[in-house]
Amino acid sequence: MNKIALVFLGGGIGSICRHLISVSLTPLEHDAFPFATFAANLMGCLIIGLLVGKVNLSSQMNLLLVTGFCGGFTTFSTFSKESLFLFEHHQTVLALLYIFSSIIIGTILVWLGYAITHNTKT
Repeated sequence: MNKIALVFLGGGIGSICRHLISVSLTPLEHDAFPFATFAANLMGCLIIGLLVGKVNLSSQMNLLLVTGFCGGFTTFSTFSKESLFLFEHHQTVLALLYIFSSIIIGTILVWLGYAITHNTKT
């Protein structure tokens, strides 16, 4: 299958999944902490860690899942926009909590996903 088509297919599926998370979690936000983006970014970190830790992932599956799906699923640009919005609305503590917890927990989840799959290789 064409490399571009694999990225396109994976990205489309990832974007749909991201939208479904947004629709289901947005009612929890109440003009405060952006739970939907937070959840998508952290889940995406875990997923990419699991996929990267799987050494025998073919180049086609890497394009479909890592580049395509994870690229369409995670929302770092939205994360940045929401962080700026919180700062602009003088919610500095909440903005800093959002930024640092996303980065720290996300990094831990990438490591966890990688460790789970890396240690189970045959």
